[in-house]
Amino acid sequence: MSLAKLAIELEETARQTAEMVDRVNDGLAVLMDDSVSCKTARDEAIRKIIIGLQMQDRIQQRCDNMAGASRRMAEMVEIADRVEAEDVWAGLNLDELRKPNLSGVAQRNNDDVELF
Repeated sequence: MSLAKLAIELEETARQTAEMVDRVNDGLAVLMDDSVSCKTARDEAIRKIIIGLQMQDRIQQRCDNMAGASRRMAEMVEIADRVEAEDVWAGLNLDELRKPNLSGVAQRNNDDVELF
């Protein structure tokens, strides 16, 4: 997998993540609709939210596959100028990716919801 291919895969993963959130939002919109009976709204919302949450498995599989491919690429390629490579990460806007002490913060389950 070239870096260009990895970029395409990341863009597709971002698209799928947005679609997953849209399905959950659709379910919430049904729950907030006063014109729909409570039981109907609840049943429809459950269906929409479950569909959205089922997408998480596919997204996680994509991320796991890309992480594995990236690790294999890193093993195969010796970086000549490590400072230059670190500059790539330092130039990112997301602190969680740019700062090593924040990397993987989502793995620590603290039950707090972060909204961006």
